[in-house]
Amino acid sequence: MGYRMDQAGINRVFNGLAKEYRLFAPKCFEYEGAFSDTDSIHYGEVQTIEEIELMKKSNHSFKDALLPISETLFYFTEDEVKVADAPAKGALLFLRSCDLHALKRLDAIYLQNGEKDFYYKRLRDKIKIVLIGCEQAFESCFCVDMNTNRSENYDLSLDTIDGEYYLNCQFREWDMLLKENALEETIVMPKHVTETVTKVHVPDNLTAAVAASTMWDEYDARCIACGRCNFSCPTCTCYTMQDIFYTDNGKVGERRRVQASCMVDGFTDVAGGGSYRKKHGQRMRFKTLHKMLDFKQRFGYQMCVGCGRCDDVCPEYISFSNIVNRLDSATQEVSKNE
Repeated sequence: MGYRMDQAGINRVFNGLAKEYRLFAPKCFEYEGAFSDTDSIHYGEVQTIEEIELMKKSNHSFKDALLPISETLFYFTEDEVKVADAPAKGALLFLRSCDLHALKRLDAIYLQNGEKDFYYKRLRDKIKIVLIGCEQAFESCFCVDMNTNRSENYDLSLDTIDGEYYLNCQFREWDMLLKENALEETIVMPKHVTETVTKVHVPDNLTAAVAASTMWDEYDARCIACGRCNFSCPTCTCYTMQDIFYTDNGKVGERRRVQASCMVDGFTDVAGGGSYRKKHGQRMRFKTLHKMLDFKQRFGYQMCVGCGRCDDVCPEYISFSNIVNRLDSATQEVSKNE
């Protein structure tokens, strides 16, 4: 069912949904950008449509709203362990199509990759999705080539036309709330991107043999191992564990799950002082093949969704889309040397 609304109407809908859900959407945080006097667009809790940034791409993905940078899993004392309480409310996430596809990748890792992750599942079960319509791709996006430019698995879609809001509802329990606040019922089809400026091609014959290519060596100098590409990526799922001991009693504390990055120093440290992939090019190789080869071999589709955020945030202007496009020549290079 589709609805046309004005600003007042959609805010009344938000107010109604807020009784059961916390609303997380891309919003502008003034003067919180990477450079002085610049803004940052990332996910935060909103109450009104005016707070949501619908015209620009967020610098960071929705991931932090679902997987906090630091999440307490449980508390412990000398005698017992208590699992941390889950949020009382569910969450309503406003996602573009690429990020909605990224959510599918997170589900695969946390729910279909062995035992289901208890902490992820209890949050995931209480999430609803609002699809933000995308009429035109941003400069670094390559979602069309990754087949993530269209989505149908949403609860509500949101498009703006001439200052009004058009919503398509697939969650029948919201129909009454939407109908009461709509200007009219109408047919609504979410907008989607059909072409991107940035294009990529993943070789059909890509294998792990490409790891022997010399292309990775150049990133030893270019990459500074800051990890910004991982932390901005909506499909990166690596984390580490931290035990925090309270100062009043060294035997009481909490265990936290903290986001980690395969690109930063210390990620591959092991007991006994060992460490692997010390060269930055080796880390770039690992990340690229995980995104474009390993994940697909296991789940049948690419891990990368083509959002382009890694290209946007890299301080060394390393383009992941360019790396993907070089895999074809790298594959040919390895074949010649065999």
